[in-house]
Amino acid sequence: MAKFDFSKSIEACAARYGEEADAVRTYMNEGLEAALALPNRGPIKFNEDGTLDQSILDAYSKYGFYIFEGVIGSAELADIEEDLEDLRGRFPTHPGSEVDMHGRPALGHDCQGPGLTWGKPLSDPLGGTEIANGRHQVKLKELDAGEDAPEATPFILLGSLQFSDAAMRTYGHPELLKVAACINGEDFAPFTEVLFIKDPGYGAAVSWHQDGDTHWDNPDFDEDIHGFNFMAQAYGSSPVNGVWVVPGTHKLGKMDIPTMVEESGSERLKDAVPIVCEAGDVVICNRQLVHGSFANSGFEPRLTINFGFHKRSSVLDVEGAGIHCPVETYSADVIRERSKVIGYAIDARRQKYPSEKPYAYAPFAAAKDDFSWTPAAKASIKDYNLIDLSI
Repeated sequence: MAKFDFSKSIEACAARYGEEADAVRTYMNEGLEAALALPNRGPIKFNEDGTLDQSILDAYSKYGFYIFEGVIGSAELADIEEDLEDLRGRFPTHPGSEVDMHGRPALGHDCQGPGLTWGKPLSDPLGGTEIANGRHQVKLKELDAGEDAPEATPFILLGSLQFSDAAMRTYGHPELLKVAACINGEDFAPFTEVLFIKDPGYGAAVSWHQDGDTHWDNPDFDEDIHGFNFMAQAYGSSPVNGVWVVPGTHKLGKMDIPTMVEESGSERLKDAVPIVCEAGDVVICNRQLVHGSFANSGFEPRLTINFGFHKRSSVLDVEGAGIHCPVETYSADVIRERSKVIGYAIDARRQKYPSEKPYAYAPFAAAKDDFSWTPAAKASIKDYNLIDLSI
């Protein structure tokens, strides 16, 4: 296991909290130690019959997350970094702008679906609001980013597969899709795909929350009913810039987060640990797990390629939650249409990495559709996230 040294960022973070500095420093360091002691990290391992290694399944079930180490190699990381640098150059110059820094039409300027969202540096734009059906129940401490800070910084890029070829190729990673099948069945369905952007010194917080919305009272409720997210790390993840989770809460149903904060004595939830990993690691995180991230007041950037999957039974003929897209009932036709990005991603990856064995997505095994990744195919998925399968 790598030795992680985030001491400088932890000190910088603690200093922002004034009188709370000692408590924040202790919390970060103790959380780091506890996270590295958990037996839930290692390479992806499959059995001879193609099932996921039982020790991985057991750890994921117990803690609600697992860190797959070294999934993305150096060549792919370089490809991602180059693609993301180009992507950043196409962002609007500021919220509401229709042009990028070069005066060109900005990324997403003509899209109907949600695209780039912004946040005030070191703020918590979601906490304590009615956004996303009010699931961010508390507001985290907002920090002073300094006089030279911009008014707003990029926060979340939704519908990322229509903008980033590198993200599309990562989405088609055969081992990750195989993991999805092992957990959610071979007919697994997509959820949504975003980029989380946590620039050092500016990145906004994401208040404690659970992602699930639809099935808390379902008589067939179980720990996997709201699906999971993969979080592929372009630069790594630390206690300062990364996601914190409360292990095991994915099994407990809908949590009263204000009470958890009250019982913890502060917004720093007791028993929470940070997801700590290196560039190229991919985290699988249960959507029912209580999780969140503090403002990134440290020195390390975080860019997470985030994409999730559901069990088909969780979305088929189910009314959507209306968080990531307009509310509608997810018929088999809607699910199939939304799943086309899986077919395109598999071919996009095949073209880039021809020595890999592509994943075979079972629902398209007998399909006559052409999933060749071409400029026309890319144009066809514009606004595809208008039918995200949000539950």
